[in-house]
Amino acid sequence: MGAIFRREMGAFFTSGIAYVFLAGFALFSGLFFSLSVVGSGMADMSPMFGSMFLIVVFLIPILTMRLLSEEKKNRTDQGLLTAPVSLTSIVLGKYFAALALFIIAESVVFIYSIIIALCGQVVWSTLLGNYFAMLFLGAAFIAIGLFISSLTENQMASAVIGIFVLFMLYLMDSLAANIPVEFIQKALVAASFYSRYVELTRGVFDLSTVVYFISIAVLFNFFTVRVLDKRRWA
Repeated sequence: MGAIFRREMGAFFTSGIAYVFLAGFALFSGLFFSLSVVGSGMADMSPMFGSMFLIVVFLIPILTMRLLSEEKKNRTDQGLLTAPVSLTSIVLGKYFAALALFIIAESVVFIYSIIIALCGQVVWSTLLGNYFAMLFLGAAFIAIGLFISSLTENQMASAVIGIFVLFMLYLMDSLAANIPVEFIQKALVAASFYSRYVELTRGVFDLSTVVYFISIAVLFNFFTVRVLDKRRWA
């Protein structure tokens, strides 16, 4: 897994995806920081994190689009699948490389905390709560994006499908409000990513929400392993 991780981290930077992702994250988080924190004169970054949900919906598919689709397109997947390494190690190596880059991007918030500290007082409990809320969300979204990347050899198709799927997850609350069938409403609300995420950014720690995001990550990584296993024996 370590070799796959190092290979993918290097590929992120040689392909330029890392720079696009990091720049995009820094640009939009900086914009929301200026508007919701500096502009309002408040030290609470929760509104900024709330706004970043939609930005992550568009950025993460860009991060994950090439992870497996490029292997399939370049026909390097067969060499990878027949290598003396387990499919789980391949998937987790790629997954943790993407997650590591996401953590690097998200850590820009600590620069913002220094700016706040120069003018006021940082509430570290709230800041860390927001940080981990986005981390858990990103962990789930990256697993979904990796799974989508395993289904196609076209990077752009992977990105577009990923954005569509994550955007639909963002709209789950709105969809629930417009569906007249009660049990479907309850199911959509219970599975809502956005409402669970916003609760964490507001300082409402719910262990079930953390378990939910981690379970989504585990489940979709498992699905990806199954896709590769099927391709190995095809």
